[in-house]
Amino acid sequence: MYTNLATSYTDVGMETGVAAADPHKLILMLFDGALLAITKARYFMLSGEIPLKGQSISHAITIIENGLKAGLDMNAGGEIAKNLASLYDYMTLRLLHANLKNDVDALDEVAKLLKDIKGAWESIAPAPSAIEQVAPQRVNSYGKV
Repeated sequence: MYTNLATSYTDVGMETGVAAADPHKLILMLFDGALLAITKARYFMLSGEIPLKGQSISHAITIIENGLKAGLDMNAGGEIAKNLASLYDYMTLRLLHANLKNDVDALDEVAKLLKDIKGAWESIAPAPSAIEQVAPQRVNSYGKV
């Protein structure tokens, strides 16, 4: 029962975050989702919970293929987009290998690659809009934001 409540709460939180996120933030959320799925897969792999390991790896693959890779603009992105697409393909192959061979090192490799790309993505955060730059902060009765 509590698992279902926690899942529902998480789903509502995720939906709210997605609805309020800009495109840059959405990409970061995809990275976070893939990394979380890999972390879960690692845990399930080490604890021998094979069906849950497979589900978690499948979820990571879906995020990489249908989120990160599908979101690449191959025309505007040029060589960088092509390289990222190839890297996402490689990650998918490594995750499939990890699933078939129970290879923790392959999971760790993909997690490291995702963290590196996420870090680069975070470093190119879009500048705040003009409204965000001049909007006054709300202050509570104690003088704090």
